[in-house]
Amino acid sequence: MMKVVADETRNIYENFEVEKDIYYFKIGRLGLASFHGRNYNIKKTITTEQLNSYITSGRFIKVSSNCYVNAEKVLSLTDGTISFDHSSSEAKQIHVPIWRAQSIKNLLSSRKPMAM
Repeated sequence: MMKVVADETRNIYENFEVEKDIYYFKIGRLGLASFHGRNYNIKKTITTEQLNSYITSGRFIKVSSNCYVNAEKVLSLTDGTISFDHSSSEAKQIHVPIWRAQSIKNLLSSRKPMAM
């Protein structure tokens, strides 16, 4: 029974789809990216080409120098906090600079309606 669980966990980490599963990601040094989803965080090395494809796909919005959010997964942006999931008590959130929040709101509102 434990083997099945271990295989399912490994599959999540190996087979996640960035555009579908990830709320946001942060880029670190030497191409190391930290992907954040509903119940997990995955660190993975990505190429410059992969990074550029995520950014140019239009699904991700730059919110800081090294952080990009999946516009389709954002539920709200209030008081400098982007929220992704209201279904749990420990919802995923990230903070954005207040001075940048308005331009992010404009980009998000042009894509879909959300709580502001």
